[in-house]
Amino acid sequence: MRIALVVQRYGEEVGAGAEQHAVWLAEHLLALGEVSVFTTCALDYRTWANHYPAGETVLNGVTVRRFPVDRLRHWSRFKELSRTVASPSTPLLQQLAWMTKQGPISSELFAAIEAAHAYHDAFIFVTYVYAHTYFGLPLVSDKAILVPTAHDEPYLYLPLLRHLFHLPRAIMYNTVTEKRLVNAATRNGYRSDDAVVGIGVNVPETASAERFREKYGIQGDFLLYVGRVDEAKNVPALLDDYLRYRETRQDSPPLVLIGKPHFSLPDHPAIIPLGFVSEQDKFDALRAATLFLMPSRYESLSIVVLEAWLMECPVLVNGQCEVLKQQCRASHGGLYYSGYEEFRALLDLLLERKDLRVVLGKQGRAFAEQTYSWDVILAKYRRALSHVIAR
Repeated sequence: MRIALVVQRYGEEVGAGAEQHAVWLAEHLLALGEVSVFTTCALDYRTWANHYPAGETVLNGVTVRRFPVDRLRHWSRFKELSRTVASPSTPLLQQLAWMTKQGPISSELFAAIEAAHAYHDAFIFVTYVYAHTYFGLPLVSDKAILVPTAHDEPYLYLPLLRHLFHLPRAIMYNTVTEKRLVNAATRNGYRSDDAVVGIGVNVPETASAERFREKYGIQGDFLLYVGRVDEAKNVPALLDDYLRYRETRQDSPPLVLIGKPHFSLPDHPAIIPLGFVSEQDKFDALRAATLFLMPSRYESLSIVVLEAWLMECPVLVNGQCEVLKQQCRASHGGLYYSGYEEFRALLDLLLERKDLRVVLGKQGRAFAEQTYSWDVILAKYRRALSHVIAR
């Protein structure tokens, strides 16, 4: 079986949710056949600037084919444009102009996808909202599987994107919540071959709280956030809530941030930004943390929440994100808040009750192991790929 996986960026240092999803999926699909990744040379999602050299390389057994991006994205102008199109009533040509600006636009990538149609048995497109899927998937729709990683954002409701959820042979959703959302937004609930799949989680052989504390000099309790440190993940709101909490609880644990900052962080001794760290350091931090915080309003599946649970770390998540809320309900591995007052009350509770944190962490781990094991994930992909090949 020859499988092509198409994603906007690819590499161990990318570190973002959908892209991390793509890396892990590609590497595990090697158990089912030959895997080639079609992607761009970009590393920075804000500009799509070419970073990696164009051409073919091999990463952890996966053949990676990179193609140059035709033009850069001007991030501040694009954000302004996005505010003007975030309505289904926006004229279709204006929506198309937005997608072109969204990018990444790589004419060589699109040509390569079309040329590879005869050779590959299936094409898996990861995440729906970027140009690699919008322009690439229709070229090979008869062999396409879409992994939308969709969440409740304005772009999901744009008429421009609706056809993408009707074209592929199969759609692989991360959660039941995501599938219901997409079915309602795109009117594709009639499809019978789509599945709720999710993603497995790669965990290192060992994770050591002591190793993390020694390396970074952080002792005692601490709160932890891991991910993109930017507005899209609602991190500024988390920092506001945390600093407000500290005003009346000055002895509360510090907040450690892992991830590259995309805005100026408050200069406060209790906020400890570590920047980008290795996978081993990340899992060591999750093992050491008292509590993991996830403020994001938009998730199709939070991989890092699953990673926290596998380290038996309880979570406190933003209840405005339906997926995160349902994950906590299904797992009994965390609590969720809506607004500062609930954030304060639940943080008080979790910091006071170590016994509760231990129970939540153990329940989260059991849920992650039972629901998101690679054996379960690959069995679902094997069925979907068999359906595509037997068309």
